[in-house]
Order: sequence, then C-alpha cells, then structure tokens
Amino acid sequence: MTEPTTMKRQPTDWSSPAMVRRIKGRYAAERRFKAVGLVAILISVAFLAFLLLSMASNGARGFMRTEVKLPIDFPASAIMIDPAALNGTPDKAAEALAAVDFEGPVATAAEQAYGADGAGLLADSAWIIVRDAIKADPSLLSRKAEIWVPAASDLDVAFKGEGDAALLKRVAEMKQAGVITSSFNKGFLTGADATDPTMVGIWGAFKGSLLTMIVTLLLAFPVGVFSAIYLEEYAPRNRWTDLIEVSINNLAAVPSIIFGLLGLAVFLVIFPTMRSAPLIGGMTLALMTMPVIVIAGRNAIKAVPPSIRDAALGIGASPVQVVFHHVLPLALPGILTGTIIGMARALGETAPLLMVGMRAFISAPPAGFTDPATVLPVQIFLWSDEVSRGFVEKTSAAIIVLLVFLLAMNGMAIYLRNRFETRW
Repeated sequence: MTEPTTMKRQPTDWSSPAMVRRIKGRYAAERRFKAVGLVAILISVAFLAFLLLSMASNGARGFMRTEVKLPIDFPASAIMIDPAALNGTPDKAAEALAAVDFEGPVATAAEQAYGADGAGLLADSAWIIVRDAIKADPSLLSRKAEIWVPAASDLDVAFKGEGDAALLKRVAEMKQAGVITSSFNKGFLTGADATDPTMVGIWGAFKGSLLTMIVTLLLAFPVGVFSAIYLEEYAPRNRWTDLIEVSINNLAAVPSIIFGLLGLAVFLVIFPTMRSAPLIGGMTLALMTMPVIVIAGRNAIKAVPPSIRDAALGIGASPVQVVFHHVLPLALPGILTGTIIGMARALGETAPLLMVGMRAFISAPPAGFTDPATVLPVQIFLWSDEVSRGFVEKTSAAIIVLLVFLLAMNGMAIYLRNRFETRW
C-alpha cells in the first residue's frame, strides 16, 4: 500500500511583480481610507466652526443694547408726582407711578432734543426706563436730567452697521454728538418675553427650561433605572418580557410629537388648569426620555462582569445587596451617560411642548412648577418667527444661552461619571 504524497507549500515570493503590485495596492487603499476619513473630519469641523462663528457673531450683538441720551426737564414736563408718595410704602409708590402718563412727556422730550422724528428714535419701552429712574431717585422730579433709554429697533440695527443709508447717516451724526452708545444689556439675562426686541429677556425661558428639566429628571431617572434593573436582573425570560423589551426599543424611536399628543390627551385632561406649566412639560418629556434611560441602563448593567455577582454571592450577599452594593455602582457611569443623552434630547425638544401649550406669550418668569412658562427652544422658535429685524440677534443670543446650558449639563454628567467610575 503506497503512502499518500504530501504537497509542500512553496514560500511566498515577496519580490515577485504580482506581490509587489498587491502590496502597493494595499498601501494605496489604506492611504485613500485615511484621506477620506480626514476629509470627513475636516468637513464636520468646518460645519461646526461655521455654526459657532455665525451664532457668535450674531449672538454677541444680541447681548448688547443701543441707548440714546434723553434730556428731560422734569419741572417743565407733564410728569406730576408727589415725591412724598414715592418715599412711602412700595404699594403707594407703585400706585402713584401707575397713575402718571409717561409716554407723552418722554415723546415730547425726544422731539425737543432730536426734532420731529425724535420719538421714533426711542424704543416703545423708553418710558419704562424713565419711570424706573424716577422710582430709584425721586429727586429727578425737581431738576433737569439726562437719562439713557433704549433706542428703537431700526436705530439699534443701524448702530450695528446695517439698515438704510438715512439711518446710518443719522447714527453717524449722533455718534459724533455723543448722544448714542452701546452697552451690555443686563435686562436680556434677567427679563422675560416682550413685544419690543429691545426689552426681551431670556431668564423667563431659561427658568422654564430649568424647572421642566428638573421634573423630567425626577420622574424619568428613577423609573428608568429601576425598570432596567428589573428587566436585566429579575424579570423571567418569556414572551411577555420579550414583548416589553421590544416595546421599549420602539418607544425610543417614536417621534417626539407623539409624546406631545399623549401629554395633551392625558396630562392636560387630568390637570386642565396647568396648561403650559413646567410640571406638564416635564411629565411629557419624561415619557420621551424614559426609554432611552432604560436601554442605556440595561446595557450598562449587562456590561458588569458576571464574576462580580458570583463573588458577592460567594461571600454571603443577598441578591438585592449584589445589585445595589456591587452591580449598580459599577454600572452607574454608563447609566449617567444614557441619562444625559436623553436629557440633552429633551432639552432641545420643541414639538411635544408646543402640543401642551408651552408656546404662550409669557411676560414674567415662572415662580414655580405650576405657573405658566415657556422653554428655551420654544422661545427661540417664537423669536425666529418675528418680523422685526431686532429679534434676529436675540434669537442667536438665545441659541448661545441654550448651548451653554447644554454644555453645562454635559459637563456635570461627565464629572459625575468620572466621579463614580470604578475600574476592575
């Protein structure tokens, strides 16, 4: 019987022309892949830089306010207030100021200072600044004074280099005379919505977003984490559990407006008097955020090595102690990552909040969770729909505030994740 012959494998000839071409092709493909990746990164960075620069250039001007010097001879004006009433109780002072017509005397003073069109150079809210100045210093009523008041929206735009030629020329003359200037607009950070772009503020929407996010976090985080723990550690493996898991995965991909319709049909029926309240908005966003937290929590818990559980059980820990003393602390960084992703998505949502009425005109910041409020994305949406050119800069400034809020939230999440992270 003959033994089978074995074929010896010939050594690779790396210097052969075919192999040299093959190696060159591999290197060329690798270089092309690196170039494509580099181009993709550069395009992404370019779009991001364009977005940030455009927002910064427009938004920076939104934080500034153009002011016009308004000389007023109070003794000769029609502003008649008893100084003793202003020095009395706050209620009496407010009552005395409310009984006076400031708009007419302010318009008259502007026409005397800047001509027949002088009243048009001032914002509609200029009289409020005059009223507040008298309230702060009642001695103004006995003398002449120069008060810096907000300029009209068109004049403000012209002061920043845009607008028609006539206004630009007028601004140049006023600059030369020293009666127009620009300063940081503190009211933008402390005020609420208004019909006049020179008087709008972002604090009302910011506080509304903050209250809404607090409600969302307090509802979505514990329910989502406990749901993830139960499904991963305790739930039996059967078709009902599989159906729940599939449903949760599908809910994470449902359009946000569907959750808004759910909030409109359920929460506003139960709480009809809380329309546009942060409590209703937070509950609606909690429904949207919860599936994301459940999925991220399950993945984080599943990533904990089984040896951790076995070791804890081996030293006598109960199943509950294993989960809460060993598994959950190790999974917490991943859970926090999923939570901040869901919260960041909720922070930028507009559609579900529009459905529950958080698009109303709110002229005062909310005092609590049940007061009418709006949120930053909705405020940006409303300002972007305004006709006045002055709202364009305010929209960009509000976007900057929203981005800073989001970055602060992400930074806090990264800190907490690193704080609780445990390596094994």
